[in-house]
Amino acid sequence: MSRNLLLISTSTTHGTEYLEHAEQEVRSLLEGKSSILFIPYARPGGISHNEYTAKVKDTFGKWGISVTGVHEYDDPVKAVNEAEAVFIGGGNTFVLLRNLYNNKLVKPLQERVAKGMPYMGTSAGTNVAGKTIGTTNDMPIVHVKTFDALELVPFNINPHYLDPIEGSTHMGETRETRIAEFHHHNRQPVIGLREGSMLRIKGDRIELLGPLSARVFLQSQKPMEFKPGDDIGFLMEAY
Repeated sequence: MSRNLLLISTSTTHGTEYLEHAEQEVRSLLEGKSSILFIPYARPGGISHNEYTAKVKDTFGKWGISVTGVHEYDDPVKAVNEAEAVFIGGGNTFVLLRNLYNNKLVKPLQERVAKGMPYMGTSAGTNVAGKTIGTTNDMPIVHVKTFDALELVPFNINPHYLDPIEGSTHMGETRETRIAEFHHHNRQPVIGLREGSMLRIKGDRIELLGPLSARVFLQSQKPMEFKPGDDIGFLMEAY
């Protein structure tokens, strides 16, 4: 597969504007492209598709990239098939995946990405790039017929990964505990992406970008930490 992916934990970090922390990486992904198709189905906070797309247009316009929302087309499949690149934004992963299936976009996205079309995701858009959405943090506010996602990579991702706060009296489950529960029933690796982190994937090569390390979970093994620049390409063939 000629993967050309940028999978970002979050669209906004503390003290930055929308996608500002990932500008260099986004520009690199879209080098030579003049347009991108935005899929606003995740609808963060329940905003409209038009409102969400307008926000994205404002940011990409500063970089000389034109944006159209997939909902603006009568035929969303044709829109994906003709797109120079695709961006799926964050919001609710269940809502997003349901709409991808309802609009018959899963297979076209898989086929275009396999041929090298640039794909970027933030948060929920990063979740759906994995094997399943079983490691999302979102509430299941709508029913989905399957957890099977785009499978652009053969592992799962947990965006917004949080470490336990030292001295906290919170008694709820940690992210690490939840991922361990996931691995009682599922075999694929999970990457915990902290805020500001992202994965740049070209073919079978994975590069961790951003200021922080990532936490990698393999079934029945102790979690591992990898720093930016470390080789984590083994995840493409972990199982």
